[in-house]
Amino acid sequence: MTVVVVTGGTRGIGAGLVREFLTRDCQVVYCGRSLPAGSADPRSLGVVADVTDRAAVRQLWDSAIAAFGRVDIWVNNAGVSTARKPLWELPPDELDAVVDVNLRGLAHASAVVVAAMRAQGHGALWNMEGFGSGNQKAPGLAAYGMTKRAVTYLTDALAKELGKDSPVTVAHLSPGMVVTDLLSRDYTPEEFAKAKKIFNILADKVETVTPWLADRVLKGVPNGGRVAWLTTPKAFGRFATAAFRRRDLFA
Repeated sequence: MTVVVVTGGTRGIGAGLVREFLTRDCQVVYCGRSLPAGSADPRSLGVVADVTDRAAVRQLWDSAIAAFGRVDIWVNNAGVSTARKPLWELPPDELDAVVDVNLRGLAHASAVVVAAMRAQGHGALWNMEGFGSGNQKAPGLAAYGMTKRAVTYLTDALAKELGKDSPVTVAHLSPGMVVTDLLSRDYTPEEFAKAKKIFNILADKVETVTPWLADRVLKGVPNGGRVAWLTTPKAFGRFATAAFRRRDLFA
């Protein structure tokens, strides 16, 4: 069985990926700052871990090794967003939290995982992109977007450091616009009514996106590669056919 670790695997896209990897007969270790009721599936293991703590990430790796003997795939999915406010109105603790989890935590985890995979002789690390990774900009998302832009740079830099012949690979995982609590928070009713029109064109539900992502992750890509659900041609196609497609993802 393929052994997969998913950080931030207790909710949203992370929980969807855990579910899909298990469906594909993988052994899965996942973490969160807290855990839901235990799974009866002997192929899964939940671990309480704070990804901003390098020692906790190392313990997560060690827990996976103790349970299943190796780690074939690691998905750095853990992430948070902030209130949808201009940077100058954002509380300092929210700015610190989004940078700590989305960037500093991901960098610490990447360092731990790449070193450990090199020691075991193989493995694939996937870093989760998001709004801002493709240089998108929107009011109220400066802090979140800058961290995701940095994640893209960091992933490319790690791939270059490993080199093209490395048995350990680092790649980008881009889920597109997915309906989770991060997508729809902090809108006034009037703002959400406007935003929902775009969401219903471009967004998808977790259960739509994660099966495809899981299949592509298991298939693998070359070092530095990318798996992206919502490509530019797909987005243009959705806008072109929006008048003929009746979607309400929030019904």
